[in-house]
Amino acid sequence: MLKHRGFPGRLPGTDFQFTLRRANPKGATPLKPLERYRDRRPADKRADAGFMKALWEHFGDQPFERGNLDAGRLSWLFGREVVAVEEDFDPESYEALLVINETAARASFPEAFEEDDWA
Repeated sequence: MLKHRGFPGRLPGTDFQFTLRRANPKGATPLKPLERYRDRRPADKRADAGFMKALWEHFGDQPFERGNLDAGRLSWLFGREVVAVEEDFDPESYEALLVINETAARASFPEAFEEDDWA
């Protein structure tokens, strides 16, 4: 499992996890798109936006390996703002390649693309 050095481990000042410390010996938790409903808590929305900001600052528009990124946090964005690069995508692989769908990400999380530190 690739560890993304320099990627924040969590949303500052919270317990919202962004990365894993070590690989699960039973295999990676599968990525699956999770529905974001309007009535989600503001803290959850901030965590999604903070994670998107961290992804954009770390990877930009370039493909990246899933590695030690948290599956639960990725799944809130997967299929919309973060998409698979390969057609034969394996949702249970730490080596799976992903990329940010910049158009969808900017529409969903405009604050994540602002220059000021908003968090």
